[in-house]
Amino acid sequence: VTDVVRADLERSGLFTLIDTGPLALPESVVPDFAGMRGRGADAVLTGSLIPQANGSYDVRFRLFDTQRQLELGAMSMPMTPAQNRLVGHRIADFVYEKLTGMPGYFSTRIAYVVKSGPRFELQVADADGMNQQAALISREPIISPSWSPDGSQLAYVSFEQKKPIIYVHTLATGQRRVVANFKGSNSAPTWSPDGRQLAVVLTKDGRSQLYVLNADGSGVRRLASSSGIDTEPAWSPDGQWIYFTSDRGGSPQIYRISASGGGAQRVTFDNAYNVTPRPSADGKLLAFITRNGGRFQVAVLDLATRQTTILTDSARDESPSFAPNGRMILYATEVGGRGVLAAVSSDGRIKQRLSVQAADVREPAWGPRIR
Repeated sequence: VTDVVRADLERSGLFTLIDTGPLALPESVVPDFAGMRGRGADAVLTGSLIPQANGSYDVRFRLFDTQRQLELGAMSMPMTPAQNRLVGHRIADFVYEKLTGMPGYFSTRIAYVVKSGPRFELQVADADGMNQQAALISREPIISPSWSPDGSQLAYVSFEQKKPIIYVHTLATGQRRVVANFKGSNSAPTWSPDGRQLAVVLTKDGRSQLYVLNADGSGVRRLASSSGIDTEPAWSPDGQWIYFTSDRGGSPQIYRISASGGGAQRVTFDNAYNVTPRPSADGKLLAFITRNGGRFQVAVLDLATRQTTILTDSARDESPSFAPNGRMILYATEVGGRGVLAAVSSDGRIKQRLSVQAADVREPAWGPRIR
């Protein structure tokens, strides 16, 4: 449990962990504040794992502010030995929120696609890339996973019927249903914030255009008519807008349209190539991929100031996806000819590589924070 908490906090880039040496810090003892300040500690986390008769543990922990010499919070929770990673992530979330004022993201999950030889796997893992499990294994491509707002389902595109079809997959049961199998291509599903609808891209009436349908596949309606190719939809957090990529102006740029339809508004104007819009949960930032001097990099647009910032220095980035608190952006990039997962903070200061042990990793999507 301690190892998980330590790794989470260090990986966030916001904390420096100070070793207490041989000193044990059970949650029942108030730490030596002066001694801890002398070692450079601003806060101290203490804890105990108390064995129970049924083989489980009672995990108790307390967080202290050494400067103000007071307790910031305490909690206890039951744990089976198999839940050590989950409990560690939850403790790290607790510390992160108490010390930064922002919700933590360590106990969230990510989804991504792994290609290993002729096999494709849709995998779900902890936010640090560990504890991965395959939700779907196929000999045909799987693309565009998208989390439902409650984290219980994934929408994705599978080619197992030799054409792109959109499925919705319930993770707890493994059951899934087809929600879009029209003539031509069915692609790029993304959930509405209330989980009742999906925005999708269909070619059933010609070129790739935006449609909205109910989560059970009923009630299909066309959102817009464009002379270009419209794709990669993403809902705004308030459900009012759908951002998307279109080449209607000649080069790929990002636009938005009301979720009820109507005229589209262009959003990006810097650079000649901007794709894959993904808004942050607070609606203030828009992550996307921009072509910058021949390199494809993750950028963010501040929707209030219209200021664009390029966050990465790699060359083949794709599929940006915000953490639920908007602090980090998960994306795929290429190293040595194979896809790997990486993350960057929304201000570009923190960069990290995720520990996914796989052959070729693409199409990441960060899951929601489950309350």
